[in-house]
Amino acid sequence: MKSMTGYGKGVAESAGRKVGVEIKSVNHRFLDMNIKLPRTLGFAEDTVRNAVKSVISRGHLDIYVNYERENTGKVSLDDALARDYCTMAAKACMKLGIGNDFGVAELFKMPEVILVKEEDEDEEEVCALVKEAAASALQGLVAMREKEGGMLERDLMEKVANISVFVDKVEKLAPANVEEHKNHMRERICELLNDVAFDEARLMNEVAFYADKVAVDEEIARLRSHIAHFADVCKESGTVGKKLDFIVQEMNRETNTIGSKCSDSEIAQCVIDAKCEIEKVREQVQNVE
Repeated sequence: MKSMTGYGKGVAESAGRKVGVEIKSVNHRFLDMNIKLPRTLGFAEDTVRNAVKSVISRGHLDIYVNYERENTGKVSLDDALARDYCTMAAKACMKLGIGNDFGVAELFKMPEVILVKEEDEDEEEVCALVKEAAASALQGLVAMREKEGGMLERDLMEKVANISVFVDKVEKLAPANVEEHKNHMRERICELLNDVAFDEARLMNEVAFYADKVAVDEEIARLRSHIAHFADVCKESGTVGKKLDFIVQEMNRETNTIGSKCSDSEIAQCVIDAKCEIEKVREQVQNVE
């Protein structure tokens, strides 16, 4: 089992280039990626997406890619523009009668006199570095998600065991609820008829009707089946979060049905306790990939 929360970082270097990738993930219904790349590495976005898709199935991922490169630009002088600046400075001195202190330092500060032309990026080499750094970051991310997933699994199994205990209690209390109802009906009839004889068969028919109405055997059997299925799915590899979420919904539905059928206070308390545990399970399942 894997959690959807984690963090990973990777770095790759080669030939004066350095790529760093950081990935942060939180829970999400689907796979959602927010990739932030330097403007010069826009061509590498598909490389990042494909690397993530090959490893991650669900979660919201914030992915940050940093790029450093040794200075490989070529510096050149715009001769014509520099000459124009010098000529203009000389003319200003003659016209205004001032000294000419326009030197090389001032000239190089003028706009677009010095030109720096960067060499074109080797996209194939850069993409290879991005892929390597992303793989390293994903390895760390998956390791953290697996570690947290293990803790989630233990917590989920503990809560499901608690639900099983409540189901066992309901199964033991249900027959007593029918017997209590039968005795209560007999007492009420005797009280109302003042010990006058009454039709025992009619009473048993009413008790049978009530027993059928409040019977929760089927619901208990289905709930136990869902609990067993939940435990089996937890042991599966791969993406199990959505499947577990559906099972929890079914567990909640059966528990609600049991609660609506039974009026006994002890059973009602068991149902409330079970629903509390199911809600905790539902919240935890939202973090499972």
